[in-house]
Amino acid sequence: MNAARQAFPPSQLRERLTSVLDHLEAGLIERGRIVRLAFLAALAGEHTLLVGPPGTAKSELARRLHLAFAAARYFERLLTRFTVPEELFGPLSISALEQDRYERMTAGFLPQATIGFIDEVFKANSAILNALLTLLNEREFDNGAGRERCPLISVIGATNEVPADEVAEAFFDRFLMRLPVGPVSASGFRSLLELDAEKPAAVPQPLAEADLAALKAGAAAVRLPGDVAELLAELRALLAAEQVYVSDRRWVKVAWLLKVAAGSEQRAAVAIWDLWLLPWCVAPSVERQASIAAWLTGRLGLQAGMAPPLLTRVVEAFEAQASLEQQAEDLDYDEEGRLRFSADLDSQVNDAKGASQSVRMSYRRQRRYGENHIGARVRQIDELIARIAGYAQAIAASRAELAAYTGQSIWLDREFAAQADANLAATSEAIEALRLRAIAARHAFMTLPRREVDPGGVPEPVTVSDLPA
Repeated sequence: MNAARQAFPPSQLRERLTSVLDHLEAGLIERGRIVRLAFLAALAGEHTLLVGPPGTAKSELARRLHLAFAAARYFERLLTRFTVPEELFGPLSISALEQDRYERMTAGFLPQATIGFIDEVFKANSAILNALLTLLNEREFDNGAGRERCPLISVIGATNEVPADEVAEAFFDRFLMRLPVGPVSASGFRSLLELDAEKPAAVPQPLAEADLAALKAGAAAVRLPGDVAELLAELRALLAAEQVYVSDRRWVKVAWLLKVAAGSEQRAAVAIWDLWLLPWCVAPSVERQASIAAWLTGRLGLQAGMAPPLLTRVVEAFEAQASLEQQAEDLDYDEEGRLRFSADLDSQVNDAKGASQSVRMSYRRQRRYGENHIGARVRQIDELIARIAGYAQAIAASRAELAAYTGQSIWLDREFAAQADANLAATSEAIEALRLRAIAARHAFMTLPRREVDPGGVPEPVTVSDLPA
């Protein structure tokens, strides 16, 4: 690659990357997200695994990716169970053998490539996969008695399925991005038939080594805020509870990928919305990816305690207390301290001989409350109403942040953004309904019958075991 060219100015970073992506995506149907994620992984120095059936443009994606980098050396190979190391790493050097050295001529092969595509990557034998482990992770190749430094930026692997054996699992872990690739949908099929078969145009200004170095320096300065780290820890605990193992090495790589995403958009810190990238990095299967994406859609932008089910239990506790106090009764005494009885006549038919009247005596009345009691109840529910109002304001702020993030993001999947915003809107509506219920409960406390003389007692607060602090 041409390292002599000066890096593009930081002010042009977003425009340059957007231009590259436009060229990479041109002529591909329903592959925008895959192109973006594979390109982002390459910018972070990570590898991508494409999982899907034949004929879904997996190799085309890899061939296009190398166009994004200036003077990139591209290597492509289809592996089978009969593949030998020479096909990937180069033939043995005859002159070296004559001098009792076991070395390979790597020029033109994977150790000298900058972008590589390995199709049916798990078809090779364990010896080849083990050799690839060091190359992919360390960017080094054991050649004879020494190690050869490799200029590799990223490898795109492709497979129909991931086998479940120890060597394959270790190799699978080397791919930070795991992207499912399926056939074009019914709505995109017509566009597929109308595609021009010409090769994609070259990228006008591909990224040089200086550009990548500048991007790396910018990403290194990006902060990982506490709220983002807390969400990552929350997801880690969730996956551990579901017995989904994610290595510490992978979490470190995920953090770096998030910083590269933020740095490429000239942001000083990772945003919570960058976490939309997580399903493709930590989930081993399509089902798990969908599950994590759903969890993120329902979690991002919401603070602890905002969940409508939790707030519903809190509001219900106040409603129940208000109803209980409205229906409570006390013994009714007259001015002389004697029970006051009132007659309630009720006609009842006792037997076939005729009707008779019975008198039911009552000595209870609706309980009355002092101003201190009612004031304490109202103050507590006012705190809840204020808290709910604060949640509503926070959700509105989150929606505004998401809209701003969506408008400037290079990488964000718009479908995910729409789902996340819809969840925030639904949560906001649910919270508003709960606020109105809390106001109604407040009114119920305010209209409790009052005592003429306040005994001064203050009730115990209404409590819920998981009431947010």
